[in-house]
Amino acid sequence: EEEEVPLPIVVIDQDADPHTTVVEVSFGDRLGALLDTMKSLRDLGLTVVKGNVKMVGNTRRNRFSITRADNGRKVEDPELLESIRLTIIDNLLKYHPESSARLAMGEAFGIKPPKKQEIQTFITIKEDGSDKSLLTIETADKPGLMIEILKIINDISVSVESAEMDTEGLIAKDKFHVSYGGKALSKSLSQVLTNCLRYYLRRPVEEESY
Repeated sequence: EEEEVPLPIVVIDQDADPHTTVVEVSFGDRLGALLDTMKSLRDLGLTVVKGNVKMVGNTRRNRFSITRADNGRKVEDPELLESIRLTIIDNLLKYHPESSARLAMGEAFGIKPPKKQEIQTFITIKEDGSDKSLLTIETADKPGLMIEILKIINDISVSVESAEMDTEGLIAKDKFHVSYGGKALSKSLSQVLTNCLRYYLRRPVEEESY
């Protein structure tokens, strides 16, 4: 009987540490020290300031704290954050090719593409204090997803205070603290943002090529 492939998970957390971007990678008990992944992160102009590994049940969680090499600060640039995510997933596909069956990027770059499945999109926006709102998005993962989401948010003049990106197999689970004019989003603006995001996230792949 074929062994079940564990769920690959990549978390990029901007809230856990005020000074660094925290990255956590897990793939059952199959990950090693991830030295190649750390080298790839350094090639992006990043410094791994600390790292640790812990076992949670049968899952090995590799956790890194990273900063930009040029200024020693946490990563704020959305394109660089997306590059970090895609670099980690690319290394998973390279050194654990069996992960392609459970990753969206496995469709184009893996030895075994994931099974086609319908993944629903969920978007919620709720106040998180008087000065910001929490935007939560769960949707099908794809390369460049975060950059497109942030572009939509920026297009309606909403500010992003912080972001957390979780990739759990084929599903992206992203959280953003957002504000407008230093305040939480109004109901009407929340509805506009939700509608814009829902339109983009529900578009078929063919439509995105135009």
